[in-house]
Amino acid sequence: MNESLKPIDDQTIVITGASSGIGLTTARMAADRGARLVLAARSEDALRELTDEIEASGGEAAYVVADVRDRDDVRAIRETAIERFGGFDAWINGAAVSIYGRLSEVPVEDMRRQFDTNVWGLLYGSLEAAEHLRERGGAIVNIGSIVSDRSLLLQGSYAASKHAVKGFTDALRMELEDAGAPVSVTLIKPSSIDTPYPEHAENYMDEAATLPPPIYAPETVARAILHAATQGDREVTVGGGGKLVTALGHYAPGLLDRIMETVFDRQQRAGRPPRPGASALEESSGELAERGDYEGHVSETSLYTRLRQRRRTVAATLVGVAAGAAYAGYRTLRGGDEKRAGEQRETVERDRSRRPSVSRFGR
Repeated sequence: MNESLKPIDDQTIVITGASSGIGLTTARMAADRGARLVLAARSEDALRELTDEIEASGGEAAYVVADVRDRDDVRAIRETAIERFGGFDAWINGAAVSIYGRLSEVPVEDMRRQFDTNVWGLLYGSLEAAEHLRERGGAIVNIGSIVSDRSLLLQGSYAASKHAVKGFTDALRMELEDAGAPVSVTLIKPSSIDTPYPEHAENYMDEAATLPPPIYAPETVARAILHAATQGDREVTVGGGGKLVTALGHYAPGLLDRIMETVFDRQQRAGRPPRPGASALEESSGELAERGDYEGHVSETSLYTRLRQRRRTVAATLVGVAAGAAYAGYRTLRGGDEKRAGEQRETVERDRSRRPSVSRFGR
Protein backbone atom coordinates (compact mmCIF):
# COMPACT_ATOMS: atom_id res chain seq x y z
CA MET A 1 0.00 0.00 0.00
CA ASN A 2 1.20 3.52 -0.76
CA GLU A 3 2.15 5.01 2.62
CA SER A 4 0.52 8.34 1.76
CA LEU A 5 -2.89 6.71 1.27
CA LYS A 6 -5.31 6.22 4.15
CA PRO A 7 -8.05 3.64 4.73
CA ILE A 8 -11.38 4.69 3.23
CA ASP A 9 -12.96 5.34 6.62
CA ASP A 10 -10.21 7.90 7.35
CA GLN A 11 -10.52 9.74 4.04
CA THR A 12 -12.31 12.77 2.70
CA ILE A 13 -13.14 12.04 -0.93
CA VAL A 14 -14.17 14.44 -3.69
CA ILE A 15 -16.35 12.97 -6.45
CA THR A 16 -17.39 14.81 -9.59
CA GLY A 17 -20.33 13.47 -11.56
CA ALA A 18 -21.72 12.27 -8.21
CA SER A 19 -25.41 12.33 -9.11
CA SER A 20 -25.49 9.49 -11.62
CA GLY A 21 -24.04 6.15 -12.65
CA ILE A 22 -20.53 5.30 -11.50
CA GLY A 23 -20.10 8.52 -9.52
CA LEU A 24 -23.33 7.98 -7.57
CA THR A 25 -22.56 4.32 -6.89
CA THR A 26 -19.05 5.20 -5.70
CA ALA A 27 -20.39 7.94 -3.43
CA ARG A 28 -22.84 5.60 -1.74
CA MET A 29 -20.25 2.84 -1.36
CA ALA A 30 -17.66 5.24 0.07
CA ALA A 31 -20.23 6.64 2.52
CA ASP A 32 -21.13 3.10 3.64
CA ARG A 33 -17.43 2.51 4.35
CA GLY A 34 -17.18 5.63 6.49
CA ALA A 35 -15.63 8.22 4.16
CA ARG A 36 -16.46 11.91 4.35
CA LEU A 37 -17.65 13.13 0.96
CA VAL A 38 -17.63 16.27 -1.14
CA LEU A 39 -20.14 15.70 -3.95
CA ALA A 40 -20.19 17.70 -7.17
CA ALA A 41 -22.64 17.71 -10.09
CA ARG A 42 -24.85 20.15 -11.98
CA SER A 43 -28.19 19.34 -10.31
CA GLU A 44 -28.68 20.87 -6.88
CA ASP A 45 -31.87 18.86 -6.27
CA ALA A 46 -30.07 15.57 -6.88
CA LEU A 47 -27.08 16.59 -4.77
CA ARG A 48 -29.25 17.72 -1.88
CA GLU A 49 -31.19 14.45 -1.99
CA LEU A 50 -27.98 12.40 -1.97
CA THR A 51 -26.43 14.45 0.84
CA ASP A 52 -29.57 14.08 2.96
CA GLU A 53 -29.56 10.34 2.29
CA ILE A 54 -25.92 9.98 3.43
CA GLU A 55 -26.37 12.11 6.52
CA ALA A 56 -29.55 10.25 7.47
CA SER A 57 -27.46 7.07 7.53
CA GLY A 58 -24.90 8.65 9.86
CA GLY A 59 -22.41 9.79 7.24
CA GLU A 60 -20.85 13.17 6.51
CA ALA A 61 -21.21 14.92 3.18
CA ALA A 62 -21.16 18.33 1.57
CA TYR A 63 -22.15 19.20 -1.96
CA VAL A 64 -21.16 21.76 -4.58
CA VAL A 65 -23.28 22.62 -7.61
CA ALA A 66 -20.63 22.70 -10.31
CA ASP A 67 -20.18 22.36 -14.03
CA VAL A 68 -16.65 20.98 -14.45
CA ARG A 69 -16.32 22.79 -17.79
CA ASP A 70 -15.92 25.96 -15.69
CA ARG A 71 -12.59 26.07 -13.87
CA ASP A 72 -13.98 28.48 -11.27
CA ASP A 73 -16.62 25.90 -10.42
CA VAL A 74 -13.91 23.27 -10.01
CA ARG A 75 -11.93 25.57 -7.74
CA ALA A 76 -15.08 25.98 -5.65
CA ILE A 77 -15.20 22.21 -5.13
CA ARG A 78 -11.67 22.28 -3.73
CA GLU A 79 -12.42 25.29 -1.52
CA THR A 80 -15.54 23.65 -0.12
CA ALA A 81 -13.56 20.53 0.80
CA ILE A 82 -10.98 22.64 2.62
CA GLU A 83 -13.55 24.79 4.42
CA ARG A 84 -15.77 21.89 5.47
CA PHE A 85 -13.28 19.10 6.17
CA GLY A 86 -9.86 20.75 6.22
CA GLY A 87 -8.93 19.26 2.86
CA PHE A 88 -9.30 15.97 1.03
CA ASP A 89 -7.38 12.74 0.55
CA ALA A 90 -8.71 11.51 -2.80
CA TRP A 91 -10.21 13.24 -5.83
CA ILE A 92 -12.27 11.17 -8.27
CA ASN A 93 -12.92 12.71 -11.68
CA GLY A 94 -16.12 10.98 -12.77
CA ALA A 95 -18.05 13.61 -14.72
CA ALA A 96 -18.49 12.75 -18.42
CA VAL A 97 -21.01 13.01 -21.25
CA SER A 98 -21.58 10.67 -24.19
CA ILE A 99 -22.51 10.99 -27.86
CA TYR A 100 -23.68 8.26 -30.26
CA GLY A 101 -23.37 8.68 -34.00
CA ARG A 102 -20.97 8.52 -36.92
CA LEU A 103 -18.33 11.23 -36.91
CA SER A 104 -19.69 12.65 -40.17
CA GLU A 105 -23.12 13.10 -38.55
CA VAL A 106 -22.13 14.58 -35.16
CA PRO A 107 -21.79 18.39 -35.15
CA VAL A 108 -18.27 19.49 -34.33
CA GLU A 109 -19.75 21.90 -31.78
CA ASP A 110 -21.13 18.94 -29.83
CA MET A 111 -17.77 17.19 -29.93
CA ARG A 112 -16.14 20.32 -28.57
CA ARG A 113 -18.63 20.53 -25.71
CA GLN A 114 -18.03 16.86 -24.97
CA PHE A 115 -14.29 17.51 -24.76
CA ASP A 116 -14.96 20.47 -22.44
CA THR A 117 -16.50 18.06 -19.93
CA ASN A 118 -14.60 14.82 -20.49
CA VAL A 119 -11.13 16.28 -20.99
CA TRP A 120 -10.95 19.84 -19.72
CA GLY A 121 -13.20 19.14 -16.72
CA LEU A 122 -11.01 16.19 -15.74
CA LEU A 123 -7.86 18.25 -16.37
CA TYR A 124 -9.10 21.07 -14.13
CA GLY A 125 -10.00 18.63 -11.36
CA SER A 126 -6.69 16.81 -11.58
CA LEU A 127 -4.66 20.01 -11.40
CA GLU A 128 -6.63 21.35 -8.43
CA ALA A 129 -6.24 18.01 -6.68
CA ALA A 130 -2.53 17.74 -7.44
CA GLU A 131 -1.82 21.19 -6.05
CA HIS A 132 -3.59 20.33 -2.79
CA LEU A 133 -2.20 16.80 -2.43
CA ARG A 134 1.39 17.54 -3.47
CA GLU A 135 2.51 18.10 0.13
CA ARG A 136 0.02 16.06 2.16
CA GLY A 137 -0.26 13.01 -0.10
CA GLY A 138 -3.30 11.27 -1.51
CA ALA A 139 -4.88 9.83 -4.63
CA ILE A 140 -6.20 11.14 -7.93
CA VAL A 141 -8.50 8.67 -9.71
CA ASN A 142 -9.50 9.47 -13.28
CA ILE A 143 -12.28 7.59 -15.00
CA GLY A 144 -11.28 6.64 -18.51
CA SER A 145 -12.70 3.72 -20.45
CA ILE A 146 -11.62 0.71 -22.45
CA VAL A 147 -11.99 3.13 -25.36
CA SER A 148 -8.99 4.95 -23.89
CA ASP A 149 -7.09 2.11 -25.55
CA ARG A 150 -9.33 1.09 -28.45
CA SER A 151 -11.84 3.28 -30.31
CA LEU A 152 -15.41 2.10 -30.70
CA LEU A 153 -17.57 2.54 -33.76
CA LEU A 154 -20.49 5.01 -33.26
CA GLN A 155 -18.75 6.53 -30.23
CA GLY A 156 -15.75 8.00 -31.99
CA SER A 157 -15.73 11.41 -30.29
CA TYR A 158 -16.19 9.81 -26.86
CA ALA A 159 -13.28 7.46 -27.59
CA ALA A 160 -11.15 10.40 -28.70
CA SER A 161 -11.88 12.21 -25.44
CA LYS A 162 -10.96 9.14 -23.39
CA HIS A 163 -7.72 8.71 -25.36
CA ALA A 164 -6.92 12.28 -24.29
CA VAL A 165 -7.76 11.40 -20.68
CA LYS A 166 -5.25 8.55 -20.74
CA GLY A 167 -2.53 10.73 -22.24
CA PHE A 168 -3.05 13.47 -19.67
CA THR A 169 -3.25 11.00 -16.77
CA ASP A 170 0.00 9.28 -17.75
CA ALA A 171 1.81 12.62 -18.08
CA LEU A 172 0.51 13.88 -14.72
CA ARG A 173 1.59 10.65 -13.01
CA MET A 174 5.12 10.96 -14.35
CA GLU A 175 5.42 14.63 -13.38
CA LEU A 176 4.30 13.97 -9.81
CA GLU A 177 6.63 10.97 -9.52
CA ASP A 178 9.52 13.03 -10.90
CA ALA A 179 8.80 15.74 -8.33
CA GLY A 180 8.74 13.18 -5.52
CA ALA A 181 5.15 14.07 -4.64
CA PRO A 182 3.37 11.38 -2.56
CA VAL A 183 0.38 11.29 -4.90
CA SER A 184 -0.90 8.21 -6.71
CA VAL A 185 -2.57 8.76 -10.09
CA THR A 186 -4.85 5.99 -11.35
CA LEU A 187 -6.71 5.51 -14.61
CA ILE A 188 -9.83 3.36 -14.27
CA LYS A 189 -10.98 1.85 -17.58
CA PRO A 190 -14.52 0.45 -17.34
CA SER A 191 -16.01 -1.92 -19.90
CA SER A 192 -19.71 -1.53 -20.74
CA ILE A 193 -21.42 -0.64 -17.45
CA ASP A 194 -25.13 -0.70 -16.63
CA THR A 195 -25.60 3.01 -15.94
CA PRO A 196 -27.84 5.66 -17.58
CA TYR A 197 -24.95 6.35 -19.99
CA PRO A 198 -26.91 5.50 -23.19
CA GLU A 199 -30.12 7.11 -21.93
CA HIS A 200 -28.29 10.37 -21.14
CA ALA A 201 -26.30 10.39 -24.40
CA GLU A 202 -26.70 12.85 -27.24
CA ASN A 203 -27.93 10.46 -29.92
CA TYR A 204 -27.57 11.00 -33.68
CA MET A 205 -28.66 7.48 -34.61
CA ASP A 206 -32.13 6.59 -35.85
CA GLU A 207 -32.61 4.17 -32.93
CA ALA A 208 -32.28 4.36 -29.17
CA ALA A 209 -28.74 3.78 -27.96
CA THR A 210 -27.55 0.84 -25.89
CA LEU A 211 -24.26 -0.75 -24.85
CA PRO A 212 -22.45 -3.73 -26.41
CA PRO A 213 -22.24 -6.74 -24.06
CA PRO A 214 -20.91 -8.04 -21.78
CA ILE A 215 -22.35 -5.56 -19.29
CA TYR A 216 -21.12 -5.08 -15.73
CA ALA A 217 -22.74 -3.53 -12.67
CA PRO A 218 -21.55 -0.06 -11.60
CA GLU A 219 -20.50 -1.54 -8.26
CA THR A 220 -17.64 -3.32 -10.05
CA VAL A 221 -16.22 0.06 -11.00
CA ALA A 222 -16.89 1.63 -7.59
CA ARG A 223 -14.95 -1.14 -5.87
CA ALA A 224 -12.03 -0.63 -8.25
CA ILE A 225 -12.07 3.13 -7.62
CA LEU A 226 -12.02 2.79 -3.84
CA HIS A 227 -9.29 0.15 -4.08
CA ALA A 228 -7.21 2.63 -6.10
CA ALA A 229 -7.85 5.34 -3.50
CA THR A 230 -6.20 3.17 -0.84
CA GLN A 231 -3.67 1.11 -2.84
CA GLY A 232 -2.48 3.46 -5.57
CA ASP A 233 -3.06 1.35 -8.70
CA ARG A 234 -1.65 2.63 -11.99
CA GLU A 235 -4.34 1.43 -14.43
CA VAL A 236 -7.28 -0.90 -13.87
CA THR A 237 -9.52 -2.33 -16.57
CA VAL A 238 -12.90 -3.21 -15.09
CA GLY A 239 -14.40 -6.26 -16.76
CA GLY A 240 -12.75 -9.15 -18.55
CA GLY A 241 -14.84 -8.44 -21.64
CA GLY A 242 -13.24 -5.05 -22.04
CA LYS A 243 -9.78 -6.47 -21.47
CA LEU A 244 -10.40 -8.99 -24.24
CA VAL A 245 -11.38 -6.19 -26.64
CA THR A 246 -8.28 -4.12 -25.88
CA ALA A 247 -6.01 -7.17 -26.12
CA LEU A 248 -7.50 -8.10 -29.49
CA GLY A 249 -7.08 -4.52 -30.61
CA HIS A 250 -3.40 -4.69 -29.68
CA TYR A 251 -2.56 -8.05 -31.24
CA ALA A 252 -5.03 -8.16 -34.15
CA PRO A 253 -6.25 -4.62 -34.84
CA GLY A 254 -7.44 -5.37 -38.39
CA LEU A 255 -9.53 -8.28 -37.19
CA LEU A 256 -11.09 -6.14 -34.45
CA ASP A 257 -11.88 -3.45 -37.01
CA ARG A 258 -13.92 -5.97 -38.98
CA ILE A 259 -15.66 -7.23 -35.84
CA MET A 260 -16.51 -3.66 -34.88
CA GLU A 261 -17.95 -2.97 -38.34
CA THR A 262 -20.07 -6.13 -38.52
CA VAL A 263 -21.10 -6.67 -34.87
CA PHE A 264 -20.64 -3.58 -32.68
CA ASP A 265 -22.72 -1.30 -34.91
CA ARG A 266 -25.76 -3.53 -34.40
CA GLN A 267 -25.06 -4.11 -30.70
CA GLN A 268 -25.26 -0.39 -29.94
CA ARG A 269 -28.73 0.00 -31.41
CA ALA A 270 -31.63 -0.86 -29.13
CA GLY A 271 -34.16 -1.55 -31.90
CA ARG A 272 -36.64 1.07 -30.75
CA PRO A 273 -37.11 4.80 -31.44
CA PRO A 274 -34.70 7.26 -29.78
CA ARG A 275 -35.64 8.63 -26.38
CA PRO A 276 -37.20 12.11 -26.42
CA GLY A 277 -35.84 14.96 -24.33
CA ALA A 278 -32.55 16.72 -23.74
CA SER A 279 -29.32 14.82 -23.26
CA ALA A 280 -26.74 15.26 -20.51
CA LEU A 281 -24.73 17.26 -23.03
CA GLU A 282 -27.45 19.89 -22.70
CA GLU A 283 -28.45 19.64 -19.04
CA SER A 284 -28.43 17.38 -16.00
CA SER A 285 -31.26 14.88 -15.66
CA GLY A 286 -31.78 16.01 -12.06
CA GLU A 287 -32.47 12.47 -10.88
CA LEU A 288 -30.35 10.08 -8.85
CA ALA A 289 -29.88 6.98 -10.99
CA GLU A 290 -27.17 4.35 -10.66
CA ARG A 291 -28.46 1.88 -13.26
CA GLY A 292 -29.73 2.20 -16.80
CA ASP A 293 -32.52 0.32 -18.56
CA TYR A 294 -30.39 -2.46 -20.06
CA GLU A 295 -32.62 -5.55 -20.37
CA GLY A 296 -29.97 -8.27 -20.80
CA HIS A 297 -27.67 -10.00 -18.35
CA VAL A 298 -25.59 -7.78 -16.07
CA SER A 299 -22.53 -9.23 -14.32
CA GLU A 300 -22.49 -8.11 -10.70
CA THR A 301 -18.78 -8.89 -10.31
CA SER A 302 -15.65 -9.07 -12.45
CA LEU A 303 -13.37 -11.98 -11.63
CA TYR A 304 -10.68 -10.54 -13.92
CA THR A 305 -10.61 -7.21 -12.08
CA ARG A 306 -10.61 -8.80 -8.62
CA LEU A 307 -7.67 -11.02 -9.53
CA ARG A 308 -5.88 -8.12 -11.20
CA GLN A 309 -6.08 -5.96 -8.09
CA ARG A 310 -5.31 -8.74 -5.63
CA ARG A 311 -2.16 -9.56 -7.55
CA ARG A 312 -1.07 -5.95 -7.83
CA THR A 313 1.16 -5.99 -4.77
CA VAL A 314 2.90 -9.21 -5.79
CA ALA A 315 3.18 -8.05 -9.39
CA ALA A 316 4.60 -4.70 -8.31
CA THR A 317 7.21 -6.48 -6.20
CA LEU A 318 8.22 -8.74 -9.10
CA VAL A 319 8.36 -5.77 -11.46
CA GLY A 320 10.51 -3.91 -8.96
CA VAL A 321 12.90 -6.84 -8.65
CA ALA A 322 13.03 -7.24 -12.43
CA ALA A 323 13.63 -3.53 -12.93
CA GLY A 324 16.40 -3.58 -10.33
CA ALA A 325 18.04 -6.56 -12.00
CA ALA A 326 17.73 -4.95 -15.41
CA TYR A 327 19.29 -1.73 -14.14
CA ALA A 328 22.10 -3.65 -12.45
CA GLY A 329 22.70 -5.54 -15.69
CA TYR A 330 22.69 -2.29 -17.60
CA ARG A 331 25.24 -0.77 -15.24
CA THR A 332 27.42 -3.85 -15.51
CA LEU A 333 27.27 -3.83 -19.30
CA ARG A 334 27.85 -0.11 -19.39
CA GLY A 335 30.84 -0.48 -17.07
CA GLY A 336 32.23 -3.24 -19.29
CA ASP A 337 31.70 -1.13 -22.39
CA GLU A 338 33.43 1.83 -20.77
CA LYS A 339 36.33 -0.38 -19.69
CA ARG A 340 36.72 -1.81 -23.19
CA ALA A 341 36.50 1.67 -24.71
CA GLY A 342 39.22 2.87 -22.35
CA GLU A 343 41.46 -0.07 -23.23
CA GLN A 344 40.91 0.63 -26.92
CA ARG A 345 41.89 4.29 -26.48
CA GLU A 346 45.04 3.26 -24.62
CA THR A 347 45.99 0.83 -27.42
CA VAL A 348 45.47 3.49 -30.09
CA GLU A 349 47.59 6.01 -28.19
CA ARG A 350 50.34 3.42 -27.62
CA ASP A 351 50.40 2.51 -31.32
CA ARG A 352 50.61 6.14 -32.29
CA SER A 353 53.58 6.73 -29.97
CA ARG A 354 55.47 3.81 -31.56
CA ARG A 355 55.05 4.92 -35.19
CA PRO A 356 58.15 6.52 -36.87
CA SER A 357 57.97 10.19 -37.76
CA VAL A 358 56.99 10.78 -41.42
CA SER A 359 57.65 13.95 -43.38
CA ARG A 360 54.82 15.57 -45.29
CA PHE A 361 56.96 15.07 -48.43
CA GLY A 362 57.98 11.43 -47.92
CA ARG A 363 60.91 9.72 -46.24
